[in-house]
Amino acid sequence: MLVKALLSERIEAAFARLGLDGQALVQNAARPEFGDYQANGVMAAAKRAGRNPREVAAEVLDALDLDGVASNVEIAGPGFLNITVDPTFLADASAGAVDPSLPRQTVVVDYSAPNLAKEMHVGHLRSTIIGDCLVRVLEAQGHHVIRQNHVGDWGTQFGMLLTYLDETGDDSDDLADLENFYRAAKQRFDADDDFKTRSREAVVGLQGGDPDAFATWQRFIDISMSHCQDIYDRLGVTLKTEHIYGESAYNDALPGIISQLDEAGLLEESEGAQCVFLDEFKSKKGDVLPVIVQKSDGGYLYTTTDLAAIQYRTGKLKADRVVIFTDARQTLHFKQVFAVAERAGFIANDAHLEHMPFGAMLGPDGKPFKTREGGVVKLAELLEEAQERATALVKEKNPEIDATLAAELGGRIGIGAIKYADLSKNRTSDYVFDWEQMISFDGNTAPYLQYAYTRIQSVFTRGEVDVAALPDHAIAVDEAERKLAVAIAGFNDTLVAVAAEGQPHLLCGYLFDLAQTFSHFYEACPILASEGEVRTRRLVLARQAGDTLQEGLGLLGIEVVARM
Repeated sequence: MLVKALLSERIEAAFARLGLDGQALVQNAARPEFGDYQANGVMAAAKRAGRNPREVAAEVLDALDLDGVASNVEIAGPGFLNITVDPTFLADASAGAVDPSLPRQTVVVDYSAPNLAKEMHVGHLRSTIIGDCLVRVLEAQGHHVIRQNHVGDWGTQFGMLLTYLDETGDDSDDLADLENFYRAAKQRFDADDDFKTRSREAVVGLQGGDPDAFATWQRFIDISMSHCQDIYDRLGVTLKTEHIYGESAYNDALPGIISQLDEAGLLEESEGAQCVFLDEFKSKKGDVLPVIVQKSDGGYLYTTTDLAAIQYRTGKLKADRVVIFTDARQTLHFKQVFAVAERAGFIANDAHLEHMPFGAMLGPDGKPFKTREGGVVKLAELLEEAQERATALVKEKNPEIDATLAAELGGRIGIGAIKYADLSKNRTSDYVFDWEQMISFDGNTAPYLQYAYTRIQSVFTRGEVDVAALPDHAIAVDEAERKLAVAIAGFNDTLVAVAAEGQPHLLCGYLFDLAQTFSHFYEACPILASEGEVRTRRLVLARQAGDTLQEGLGLLGIEVVARM
């Protein structure tokens, strides 16, 4: 149940009846004496109307219909509305799981998108796990989600690699070797103009369907994607082979993109290249920036492919919404691509296009996260170290534990810790990678939340409670019970915000607050020592809190553990 959304809807309906313009701005009350929720929007609405806020608040209160929802609404301060939710309504609101959103949409989510012929590194982590969290949330809400792994399987890097292998005779089915070949090819490309020219010609040949180049390219792709799938499986993300729809998939559509841009009167030639010039994109000197869609040698660019992707996703896939996760450096690129797509009429189905950029993972020195030698940190090695560190921690706390079980718990805790440390930060911010902080059992970390879950389960184990026999609802009585019920009831409102904004840190913050609220409840309200109806309702609230923690962590792609 969407409690805040329902309260907002009712308050804004009262605004409309009174001819007021404003939003309800409902949030959790800061203190128990303020009720459960507080609506702060009356003051802004009164200001727009040029009226006294408390007088307006009184009128809103008279016009407000919260029968069966609120047991009390009071005016506080300059015009706040303090709302105490009806106990039965609160019991219903805290009893359910994820509330399906209506209307349901078809949403294409473009995430992960590693460049192939190279091992995945830490730079691919954020896109992969943030995107995966969003698709989990959207699917839980009932939306039809289409995953698109727009892998970099086309372009200059393959031209360089094909040219290098043809020149040297080197070859391998090992991804590490291919990466070494690519590194050597890149050095040649940067230093040798002839090699650069031949590499670009190889790209044009590949894009033109050269059979030998295509066969070698396909083998590189198969090797690379096998590695990527291993990483996805270890990370516990939901991307599979069938979700791959890389740059190469749009190759046949690219000439048509150029033709359509020409027909729309958008193409201009500049230094032999085909470009689109849009007045809203200018350099610091005031010059209009070109959006290049075809190079002078006939080759295509990321921009051309992205335009074809927009046409495919909104037309063929009939997306209502397209969400793309990349690092913030591509912000200008997607602004330009979206603008060109709109001008050219490529956006079908009235689809909404969203680029959701993210910040960088930094080392302790505040610079991009690197190895001690200054190299790129490979994602497989990072995950291995996470499991090793967490396994050692499990053994330290449980000296008698079986080695196999310790490794299993270490994997769940370690991988969860890395994911949560990233997801708990605002998506648009850079963050510092810190092993000690992320594997800590204190603070806003995955181990803390996993421990909170196991603590709740231990209550049922110690009390030999048949959880399945407990009732679905519990009407909170004591203050700590009520505070926990309100916290649980906020789950679906949080998911709505995560889905709309692509901000997993909102869910992380919610789960951390829920775990802390349960801890206060646990200290203030004896569970197993209680009797009768009191014991039952507290067990129900504990079960609801545990279920919500488990479901919330699951939406982050993090597994709970039976013991810590």
